[in-house]
Amino acid sequence: MVATIAIIGLNGCAGSTPAMVSPPPQHAPVTTSAPGTYHHVQKGQTLWRIARIYNVELDEIASINHIPDTTSIEVGQQIFIPHRQKPVRTKIDYSAGDFIWPVNGRVISTFQEVSNNMVNKGLDIRPSSSTDVFAARSGKVVFYAEDFGGFGKTVIIDHGDGFSSVYARNSEVFIKSGDSVKKGRLIARSGSSGRDSGVYLHFEIRKAHIPQNPLFYLPRDN
Repeated sequence: MVATIAIIGLNGCAGSTPAMVSPPPQHAPVTTSAPGTYHHVQKGQTLWRIARIYNVELDEIASINHIPDTTSIEVGQQIFIPHRQKPVRTKIDYSAGDFIWPVNGRVISTFQEVSNNMVNKGLDIRPSSSTDVFAARSGKVVFYAEDFGGFGKTVIIDHGDGFSSVYARNSEVFIKSGDSVKKGRLIARSGSSGRDSGVYLHFEIRKAHIPQNPLFYLPRDN
């Protein structure tokens, strides 16, 4: 039941799209009277990793800095971290909990992009060559459907810490419910489904079943 709830509504009504806030000029640090500190972005850091370093909610960092997605983050940029004066965690292997791209390709539809009066709750990624789909993070398969709501073969992996990832529009799936999978394992091949004949993967990252912007969690290179 939980897994089913987690995937219901891969897309939503256009009327539910939140208002977009115009970001400040890129690289310009925000000014605020709130207590906190500034973090200088280092090579390879995602907003997700920075949030874990300071143990601050990612959404709060994105909101206070007016960051629409990870493409707005550059090496050397100053990002304001609320409620913190220094990092909380410094000696943890963050890469173990990082997400990776599930497929090599080009993003053709982004988070909250509206198409045909539907809001995208993840990313649509068109493979550049191979259609191989990999587990974006280690976890347990908690849901599989042969054809879920027009999204074709669909898989959900629970990562055990409140996060899960969704992989839809697959032509083949090589795992089943109950399987434990490691990050980077081949789990499927992307395909097409429904009224759209294009070949691409629909990918979501969810926190407590709430869709997140995957670009906050994924490295910039794909």
